[in-house]
Amino acid sequence: MSRYDTTLDPHASNTSHWQVIDLVPGGSDVLDVGCSTGYLAEALVERGCRVSGVEYDPEAAEKARPHLQHLVVGDLVTMDLAAELGDRTFDVIVCADVLEHLPDPVDVLRRLLAHLRPGGSVVVSVPNVTHGSLRLALLQGRWQYTPTGLLDSTHIRFFTRRSLTEALRDAGLVGVDLRRTTVDALGGDVAVDATALPDGVVDWVRAQPDADTYQFVWRAVRDDAEGAAVRAAQEREQIAAELDALRSQSARWREERDAARAALDEVQATRAWRALSLPRAAYGRLRTTWRKSR
Repeated sequence: MSRYDTTLDPHASNTSHWQVIDLVPGGSDVLDVGCSTGYLAEALVERGCRVSGVEYDPEAAEKARPHLQHLVVGDLVTMDLAAELGDRTFDVIVCADVLEHLPDPVDVLRRLLAHLRPGGSVVVSVPNVTHGSLRLALLQGRWQYTPTGLLDSTHIRFFTRRSLTEALRDAGLVGVDLRRTTVDALGGDVAVDATALPDGVVDWVRAQPDADTYQFVWRAVRDDAEGAAVRAAQEREQIAAELDALRSQSARWREERDAARAALDEVQATRAWRALSLPRAAYGRLRTTWRKSR
């Protein structure tokens, strides 16, 4: 049995498989790259999709065959995709948990784009190497590969939010819909001894961007006029969000300043503060005279 065979739970939304399926419109022609035993293809067929697949493992591919209209068995790195797929094109190309296994994922994405219809999309999912558990494990000098999970022993590429964005861009794609699956820094499959870490470290890591992101799931389109328009809209939204954050921060600073002034006014209004006004003034004059005499 394939190490990646699984059973999909249609109600478990915090999984990359559910997110991928949700990003594929019903009734689409889909190419499932790395289709394994066909569990994803089966779910897509139930949504009215017509699915073809590419799979490296012959045994897993045979299990997937009943759910596929066309099956290609072979190594993505070396195969001639154009020869294997012919003139077939697709509305959606799915690369679910595939890119991290490839020495050159950008090259594979570029070759797959030749089979993407105009207006189509590519849906990818990858594990997040900046997950909090990996940050904490590295602080303890740990990087232990496992059969599956974030440190799957067959992973040869590792992605952050930024590096995934750059890989898509280099392949001629732009992300238009980013989803995440989330797992707490101490709740994943990477061993962390929280009791051996200094106080506050776990909370600090938890507060960092993407520390709870277990996997990124991104729908991308060709970086043409449509992609440029979407990207411009995303940039506007990002700028607006940054401006809102700055306004919020400025308002908080003003509140803190006003509170500090009010507290100071309250202190200065006390009898003790007024009683010290003459000694403070005399001390100031003496200090000024001393400095001039040096």
